[in-house]
Amino acid sequence: MNLFSTLTSNLDLEAAFLDTPPATWTFGEVLDLSARMAGSLRAAGVEPGERVVVVLPKSAHSVAVYLACLRIGAIYVPLNPAYTDPEISFFISDASPRIVIAENELPDAPTLTMGPTGVGSLLGVEETFVGTVERADAEGAAILYTSGTTGRSKGAMLTHGCLSDNALTLFDVWRWQPDDVLLHALPIFHVHGLFVALHCALLGGSRVIFMEQFDAASVRGRLPMATVMMGVPTFYARLLSDPEFGPDDCTNMRLFISGSAPLAEHVFAEFARRTGHTILERYGMTEAGMICSNPYDGPREAGTVGFPLPGYVARVADESDRPVPVGKVGILQIRGPSLFGGYWQLPDKTAESYTADQYFRTGDLARMDDAGRVTLLGRSHDLIITGGFNVYPKEIERILNEVAGVSETAVVGHPDDDLGEIPVAYVVGDAEEASLRGHAASQLARYKQPRRYVFVDALPRNAMGKVQKSALRPG
Repeated sequence: MNLFSTLTSNLDLEAAFLDTPPATWTFGEVLDLSARMAGSLRAAGVEPGERVVVVLPKSAHSVAVYLACLRIGAIYVPLNPAYTDPEISFFISDASPRIVIAENELPDAPTLTMGPTGVGSLLGVEETFVGTVERADAEGAAILYTSGTTGRSKGAMLTHGCLSDNALTLFDVWRWQPDDVLLHALPIFHVHGLFVALHCALLGGSRVIFMEQFDAASVRGRLPMATVMMGVPTFYARLLSDPEFGPDDCTNMRLFISGSAPLAEHVFAEFARRTGHTILERYGMTEAGMICSNPYDGPREAGTVGFPLPGYVARVADESDRPVPVGKVGILQIRGPSLFGGYWQLPDKTAESYTADQYFRTGDLARMDDAGRVTLLGRSHDLIITGGFNVYPKEIERILNEVAGVSETAVVGHPDDDLGEIPVAYVVGDAEEASLRGHAASQLARYKQPRRYVFVDALPRNAMGKVQKSALRPG
């Protein structure tokens, strides 16, 4: 069944859906808009299974674009609008889309335009597309790019079946209620904001307070109207930075959920003390959607991500894929119904991600207690998570090494009270810091740009000549 049908089959079309001041969109209005967009996409030649790259700011119109792609069986490929032109060019080249949807014409592919109010060529055709194109569970619904340790991103192919299963599971385990109102301050170009949050709201026919971005004062003002909030740890840390934030802001709240990065234990504890609400921390990744969750009923333990979701099997294994004893640290490996369909055009990378007995290697260090509760201890590689966004050092190093005067660089994550981690660049050579900052700004999204530059005579290495990044991290 097409994911669109799963998400929209039981909606009250007259009910409020997206509250985007000054307008509130009903479900019927958003679905009608998606039907018009679907007609425009078909008129532009988009066929089932073809890619549609989308580079748009968050809006009701961008949600309708996603639903339009699902309607016609196209594969939705969202990109962060903060990406630079070189980054967007890479993704377009890799995805080979039939069409790109952006605010302005792009030179790399045929483009349909759409401004924040919907004005543009995407709605230039008045035909609507009625119904949906049937898709098998194993057929692609979306491709989301996830960073790789080589510095180039991989496109994770997410199928209709895996997205449907994950949405229905989360809807059940988080006890979605008929009168829930979701406060949504996340971006919608990745799993958390697009699939986890909006899919639950669609399944529940829920009103969504749809905020363009997170602003602590604005969120605090809207929070009394909500019952559920999904956020990254930075959201909760910033709310707590306001000494006036407390239980009066949470009078109607049922559930606070945190993910996309580790939640600091002191934030977990302080939030519970100040509000009376215990944050539910969960764990997922682009290739699998949500994997683990602390329980809705029962204790939610600080520093853990809870238990594997129904249908998932998890184990902790060593580098030879042998399970380690309970309580020992290893690599978390999983099997489950919402695992992705592989990496786009990278069959070898897909094969490398699985064990011989078909467990997916998450790349996350973890331990599991005898009850099956999972605690994450960091990446097995050098992933930096800043404000909920994943950043791989190799990508930054590749850009910095292009600057005249740079001999070599190493980028590591340093702790940050607000963002969790920030990228810090260690540089060997005689390049000017201004040149490094300028080049990084022209090639990398802002969240990837190093916040600090440290100039050193040499990078620490082991006997084999490999850079020892552990020596560059604090503590």
